[in-house]
Amino acid sequence: MNVLVFDIETVPDIAGGKIIYDLQGLDDESTSKALFHLQKQKTGSDFLPLHLQKIVAISVVYRGMGDDMGHEVSVRSLGDENSTEAELLTLFFKEIEQRTPTIVSWNGTGFDLPVVHYRTLKNKVSAPGYWEKGDNNSAFRHDNYLSRYHERHTDLKDVLASYNHKAAASLQDISMLLGFPGKMGMDGSQVWDEYQNGNLSGIRNYCETDVLNTYLIYLRYQLMRGELDNEELETEFALLRDVLDQSGKSHLEEFSKSWAVS
Repeated sequence: MNVLVFDIETVPDIAGGKIIYDLQGLDDESTSKALFHLQKQKTGSDFLPLHLQKIVAISVVYRGMGDDMGHEVSVRSLGDENSTEAELLTLFFKEIEQRTPTIVSWNGTGFDLPVVHYRTLKNKVSAPGYWEKGDNNSAFRHDNYLSRYHERHTDLKDVLASYNHKAAASLQDISMLLGFPGKMGMDGSQVWDEYQNGNLSGIRNYCETDVLNTYLIYLRYQLMRGELDNEELETEFALLRDVLDQSGKSHLEEFSKSWAVS
């Protein structure tokens, strides 16, 4: 297994919104309220379009596994609290360039990756390995990161619903259904307020717990597919618990405790 599970957190792109809607002269809070209002008038929802979602956190679980099932497992947010959006994106694509992993998401096709594409375009970030479709590497011709039905990007929400949006479930519901902790600390609707309050640390921690839920579901998915047996699954769970318990990070330790008693 060579897997990079990822999740992003976003806030309104204030600078972009000012340009598109000619909102110059407003402060950030007033601009955000105007953007939410305009979007609700247009669509009935204040959820901003994907090109106006600015990435403030990217969290990952990486699992590299050899025959002995004893290789790296790590849980982290890329960069630090001072990293720019361009730096976060550069680090994300560096992970892909260096490892060529299967990337795993929950709703990555519907949200995370389109946002990543728009923001990569805006920030002038180069990512040739990610965009490879077989022209330079034949291994990507029939399995690349961009095609919906390929496994090199596995969107669990998409796959488990058989690519039928009417059958789709939320990450929270499936996490809870399988006995995993689910969301901890906050939810996506609170990210903008927390960002305005300067709580980027809390946002990054929340993103890490979301990506942990996704990874745990992925392991159960691998059991379902026959890629892991029950003994191997328990080995993976124990390895991850050990990483969380020894992390020295309260939110990861709390995730482990919540999972252990579920």
